Amino acid sequence: MKNQWTNKYKGYVKVKAYGRGIERLINTLTKQGIPIWNVRRSGTDEILFLMEFREISRLRQAVRKSDCKVKFEGGFGGPFFLKRMRKNSGFVAGLFAFLFCIFMLSNMVWGIQIHNAKPQTEHAIRKELDRMGVKIGKVQFFVDDPETIQRKLSDRISALTWVGVELKGTTFHFQVVEKKQPKAVKKTSPQNLIASKKAVITYMFVEKGQSMVKVHDYVGKGQLLVSGFIGNPESPKIVPAKGVIMGETWYRATAEVPLATKFSVYNGDENVRHYLKLWNMSIPVWGFKNPGYKKYVEEETVKPFHFLQWELPFSYKVKTKRSKEEITRIYTEKEAVAKAMADAKKHLEKKLPDDARITGEKILHESIENGKVKLSIHYQVIENIAAGQPIIQGD
Repeated sequence: MKNQWTNKYKGYVKVKAYGRGIERLINTLTKQGIPIWNVRRSGTDEILFLMEFREISRLRQAVRKSDCKVKFEGGFGGPFFLKRMRKNSGFVAGLFAFLFCIFMLSNMVWGIQIHNAKPQTEHAIRKELDRMGVKIGKVQFFVDDPETIQRKLSDRISALTWVGVELKGTTFHFQVVEKKQPKAVKKTSPQNLIASKKAVITYMFVEKGQSMVKVHDYVGKGQLLVSGFIGNPESPKIVPAKGVIMGETWYRATAEVPLATKFSVYNGDENVRHYLKLWNMSIPVWGFKNPGYKKYVEEETVKPFHFLQWELPFSYKVKTKRSKEEITRIYTEKEAVAKAMADAKKHLEKKLPDDARITGEKILHESIENGKVKLSIHYQVIENIAAGQPIIQGD
């Protein structure tokens, strides 16, 4: 008897032999090396046995030489299974179409839920997601992975401090943490306005209180600008001083820029390989060519397949190699000075209040050391220098 698994794949038949020459038939089959098994008598002149489907032609030759007849009781294994499938091809096609539809529907985006976001922020997120192609009805394989979506949303929506992106089945969940804009505190307690730093006053608007300085005056840090005491000096009324005092202030900054800089950049060439991942084994299906990049950055994205709520043991993997090359950027001394001044100004602007503006800049010192241009820069800035100082009763 041959291996049962092999017999199931190749197919086998159940044969009923009857007549006076059944023993002669069995001996002939054995001598010719035709494998038969499960031989048993079902009557006085009847024998049942199993044999391989492909040996039927040789069985018929042996029957002609024997004084008996045979009858096939049934067929089993691969060939007969395929035959039954062909007979019921409509049903089989419908079954596969149904499973394919379920599989595709299980790997589409059917829900987008945004948590802990204000209506205007939620609208901005949904609008950006729609621009990125993350929308209901989109196949998940053609949508960015959660990490990429998270990075893009954080970069493009300024109202977000943090956003968590999680794909559960067919639904994207977004956990949002918005930036808390501090509300301006209305000061109702009595106060003076004093100078927050040294400056020359360029503009004054006093809404409440008594002005103690005037335009073009030089004031030092902590000097009284607007008093909260008004009215009769002998019995003054105390109010919360309020106003805008703009003054010219001064900053000093240093900056340095190398004349020659080496750095890596992408040159636009990339190679994409597609894999079918089964557990820990990756089977390449597209993009077999080796690009031969000397230097590159490799990114890997894995998107699991789902069937209903279950995650299947195989997934779709994409490996992207982006070619890099090293270039040397060389500045002339004049270009390096301009770059250093631009960097220093940009750095200062980040530290200044929104209503401040830079009105002048001057290089105090310039030198070249160790292949770098070094600058010391003086800036003139117009900004609001008024700061509140509470008035304690009894002062």
